[in-house]
Amino acid sequence: MDKRTLLAVALSIAVLLGWSFFFQPAPVPQKPLTPAEEASPLQPDTPTAPGILQPEALALPESPTATAAEGSDIVVETDLFKAVFSTEGAVVKYWELKTYRDKNDMPVVLLKQPGAVPALGIILDGPNSAVPQKLIYAVNTKKLVLSERSNTRGELVFSYNSQAMSIRKTFVFHNNDYKVDMSVETVNTPSFMLPVGTGFGIYDREQAEHKGPVALVGTDREEFDDGLKSSQYFPGKINWIAQEDKYFAAAIIPVTPVEGANVWKEKDTAEIALKLKSQKNDFIFYAGPKEYDRLKMLNAGLEHIIDFGWFAFVAMPLFWVLKFFYNYLGNYGWAIIVLTIVTRIPFIPIMHKSQKSMQKMQKIQPMMAELKEKYKNDSAKMQKEMMALYKTHKVNPIGGCLPMFLQIPVFIALYNVLLRAIELRGAPFILWITDLSIKDPYYVLPIVMGLTMVIQQKMTPTAMDPKQAKIMMLMPIIFTFMFLSFASGLVIYWLINNVLGIAQQFYANKKAAAEGT
Repeated sequence: MDKRTLLAVALSIAVLLGWSFFFQPAPVPQKPLTPAEEASPLQPDTPTAPGILQPEALALPESPTATAAEGSDIVVETDLFKAVFSTEGAVVKYWELKTYRDKNDMPVVLLKQPGAVPALGIILDGPNSAVPQKLIYAVNTKKLVLSERSNTRGELVFSYNSQAMSIRKTFVFHNNDYKVDMSVETVNTPSFMLPVGTGFGIYDREQAEHKGPVALVGTDREEFDDGLKSSQYFPGKINWIAQEDKYFAAAIIPVTPVEGANVWKEKDTAEIALKLKSQKNDFIFYAGPKEYDRLKMLNAGLEHIIDFGWFAFVAMPLFWVLKFFYNYLGNYGWAIIVLTIVTRIPFIPIMHKSQKSMQKMQKIQPMMAELKEKYKNDSAKMQKEMMALYKTHKVNPIGGCLPMFLQIPVFIALYNVLLRAIELRGAPFILWITDLSIKDPYYVLPIVMGLTMVIQQKMTPTAMDPKQAKIMMLMPIIFTFMFLSFASGLVIYWLINNVLGIAQQFYANKKAAAEGT
């Protein structure tokens, strides 16, 4: 890879980092993430009572009164997660993923004790409601445990009955899936709100990720940050609303169509709710990893919560190819190396032309210096003579720039794939590289990468003046320090790309020497 390309890619990375720093929302204090849950346009697996729910149809024990002291906890366990519900509000209090570990080697927790608005509770009269919200529900079981060996499917049914109204909330769990079928049925509640998000969204500059509430309203992605008005309505079809971080999401998707979301400020946070008018509403609730294939199977567009950035149309094919190689190699590190080689192949002819252009530029460098000195006081004449010189020696002054423009989208796309794909989270390579999604703990890879840049720089012909050449000598140092904190997977890509560039430059130099050019 020639210096012009290196400089261009460095500038593109600087643009990426600069964009993240200057144009993304500034971090704001945020309460612990309270994930909303997901639903898919697929109908729930378990049919529920059709039509209007009558009070007597709630065939569960009569609910305790709203003045009861405290609710009780209900534990739900599957092979994939452990959840805790409360009979006070029939809400989710805790959600733990069993198969994913955090940096302390503890199970990843998506949802802890809810904040001002309970997760998936019921708001009977909108923000600042005077109606008591702490309804105590009856429940059909005290504990629900699913497994492959016994029950693979189970229901949790909450009911509240009084002379004024009736509410039933049903959750259907599947042992081998993160999705939960959910329905809400009411009597004598003309309209009510279902809270599906809490907290302001922030942009984590260090991790280059959005955290917090986000929604797909129509075709628009809405991120709810501290710029919200005190109360705001987002019109349009609600495809899904979710709480997200880099690798996980908790989202709810209406099966029964819902138009519009209400968002308002509650003290120092944001509350997001769906206003429901039907007496029966179905949803699918998802709380788990942002695995593209798993989200795609929901058939609800939730896979678009994985944001591969500006060049997603390039990133997605790269992502598919990466997974294809992984299926055969069984190691994402080797898959990245093979992918780097494959993505390099189309650029070989273009890079060859660029290298030849740089060699020609180097050859006429003394003549260019003479023209600059001769016409230093007449820039127009100097430019005219320069163009004539290029024409005489058949040199394209921007010949080295074409690979830059073609490789930047590929680099940015692959950067986003390696940064955001949960498949690389905790994926080992070899030796000390035990997680391709985090930096090299001993900084071996970025240092070796910096050395390959120095070698490549020494081998590449240059038409720069001495001052420019000295500045370019800083590029390996700048890149090395930048890549110290980059994910190991991305450093491997860049390192292998440099090695391939060195090989191609060696061949080009050898061929040029043989031709006497």
